Amino acid sequence: MRLARHILRATVLVLGLGVATFGYTKLMARAGSGTPPTMAEAHEQADEILVIKSTRALHLRRAGKTIRSYDISLGAAPAGHKQSEGDERTPEGRYEIDWRNPNSVAHLSLHISYPNAADQAAANAAARDPGGNIMIHGLPNGWGALGALHLMRDWTDGCIAVTNTEMREIWSLVPNGTPITIVEAL
Repeated sequence: MRLARHILRATVLVLGLGVATFGYTKLMARAGSGTPPTMAEAHEQADEILVIKSTRALHLRRAGKTIRSYDISLGAAPAGHKQSEGDERTPEGRYEIDWRNPNSVAHLSLHISYPNAADQAAANAAARDPGGNIMIHGLPNGWGALGALHLMRDWTDGCIAVTNTEMREIWSLVPNGTPITIVEAL
């Protein structure tokens, strides 16, 4: 009975997480999430990231081989390529990790270079804002105890979410400039 109560509470927290955190990406640069880990040795670092939306997986790769894999949560409306601000989609395409934020409202964050020139041109042609602040990040600060329960549903505004422990590992293995490819399926 006690275990069932804990599971129920965790489920309620996860559902609340989805509702409570939709607006967090606009705040990512304003809050702190602790001291980041040191970078791994260069020969241990990833040289590319592959995200497969249909399987909810992020793969760190080096020399064409996967060195780490993580289960992920995506934007709350994950189907299709991100079109505009607020559509809650995770973009698809080839980007790069162009900066990192140790003071994020989610536990650490790596910025994905969305929108690229093609995304911006498509948004301009449709007279809309393409959005931005797409990150790989841990859980919102104060929610880290949820751990893998965050995987029960897609809940971000278009970002790619992992547990805090996983985010610390990713942070240390992914230098700025690392290419990231996000696809629906392989």
